[in-house]
Amino acid sequence: MLVLSRKQDEKIIIGDSITLMVISIQGDKVRLGIEAPKHVSIHREEVYQAIQRERGASDELPRSEADQPRTA
Repeated sequence: MLVLSRKQDEKIIIGDSITLMVISIQGDKVRLGIEAPKHVSIHREEVYQAIQRERGASDELPRSEADQPRTA
């Protein structure tokens, strides 16, 4: 893990297409601005984990009879 220190209005560049900017710092909260291409998904960790749980739950749904392999 790379750990960097940044002040308000300073940026971090990731690759050629992602920019993180420190918008403000208030107490123990930091507001970040993120510029990235539309095809790049950006989520808070708790939202990402909820999405992963949903995907896992949908993967575990029982298959219908039509989806079952045929045996002869």
